[in-house]
Amino acid sequence: MPRRRIRVTDDPLRAAFTALRTELGVPSDFPPEVLAEAERTPLLEGREDATDIPLFTIDPPTSTDLDQAMHLARRGTGYRLRYAIADVAAFIAPGGLLDAETHRRVMTLYFPDTRVPLHPPVLSEGTASLLPDQVRPAALWTIDLDGEGRETAAEVRRALVRSRAKLNYEGVQKAIDTGTAEEPLLLLQEIGELRERLEVERGGISLRVPEQEIVERDGGYELTYRAGVPADAWNAQISLLTGMAAADLMLTYGTGVLRTLPAAPDGAVGRLRRTALALHIDWPHHVSYAALVRSLDPGVPSHAAFLQECTTLLRGAGYTVFRDGIRPSLTTHAAVAAPYTHCTAPLRRLADRYASEICLAAVAGEPVAEWVLAAFDSLPREMSEGGRRAAAVDRACVDLVEAAVLKDRVGEVFDGSVVDVDEHRPGVGTVQLESPAVIGRIDGEGVSLGERLRVRVVQADPGPGVARVRFAPA
Repeated sequence: MPRRRIRVTDDPLRAAFTALRTELGVPSDFPPEVLAEAERTPLLEGREDATDIPLFTIDPPTSTDLDQAMHLARRGTGYRLRYAIADVAAFIAPGGLLDAETHRRVMTLYFPDTRVPLHPPVLSEGTASLLPDQVRPAALWTIDLDGEGRETAAEVRRALVRSRAKLNYEGVQKAIDTGTAEEPLLLLQEIGELRERLEVERGGISLRVPEQEIVERDGGYELTYRAGVPADAWNAQISLLTGMAAADLMLTYGTGVLRTLPAAPDGAVGRLRRTALALHIDWPHHVSYAALVRSLDPGVPSHAAFLQECTTLLRGAGYTVFRDGIRPSLTTHAAVAAPYTHCTAPLRRLADRYASEICLAAVAGEPVAEWVLAAFDSLPREMSEGGRRAAAVDRACVDLVEAAVLKDRVGEVFDGSVVDVDEHRPGVGTVQLESPAVIGRIDGEGVSLGERLRVRVVQADPGPGVARVRFAPA
């Protein structure tokens, strides 16, 4: 699920987030014996030497846990993508202490002031990370596309790779916009836009959820949104393409782990229509949900708030395992509108290590390793629990940030809209302020969905265990 990424720049909030991690029982430091295992020498025998491919990574400037590196080239009338994914399995002994610790953590957790990693940093930000000018083991995908961006062939093999450059989204976008980009970056735009058209064609949806930032200013806090650049979306299309290719490979092979999502129930879409009305977003009945989402500008506060609400349609996503050629009843992800799997972020997500191993076995025509199959019974449950933990972290962080924004403004009056009501408790609902973009509970007589009203802040407490915002009709 897309997360509302939040960045924090002040010391009081950092202290509050430290207390929040304790309150939520978030894993802290790695045990010494786990750190010792993370220092093990990786298994590199029998790998293709692909260090001559001029791969590059695209990530936020401060990122050091680099899962993927790519190279794009023309191939006849089409294209060839080389996509290297960090081979975490080369560093982890099945059944060992490090393996057990990753199953306990499941995924990297993101707080505004830090991240709590899935793997020890010596591995995830060091020996396994696809850092520039370093030889690294990888699962190297080769995906061929036709002139319309459709996949024509895909395979993956173990290889040794060396990234040539660590790029960031803004730098890539600037190089493309100013005409200084070399061909591989120009092809990122070309292929990314082709894949976006194909996404529209098949009915898929990519949510451009903006980054939320809170800054300390004049003794108080200010909440702003920062929308991503187009290069971010083109890069995401490459990852989606690889996840779709991996899913197709698994389905043909007869064993795999898919990321699945059923179609949203009518009630959920209906709720979003009411939210759009409350935020004054025009949604004609003849316009589909997918078409509306693509028309929104994440730089507009009301659009940003609506896009965040759209992530509720992704909450039914899960992991589906299958084996021995028995296909599951649901093989598709509704937002992707195709079979899909998570395989491109093994440094940050447990399931991706297993997906890579299955795809490597499929291409090699070999049986899946027993340690992979042994995890099938527990992996969906572990990923589900890890997802719930990550969602709880996100909710708590957003609550704390929004309470911090309003903590010195209790008693002030703001314009807002009712974006939800409690069917079982008359007068109780949820209000979205027009500015700042804060959501909170309201208690009052006659509150109706979609109503615009003036509200008074009656509570905004960013303290540990109580971070929440509450309004009353003004």
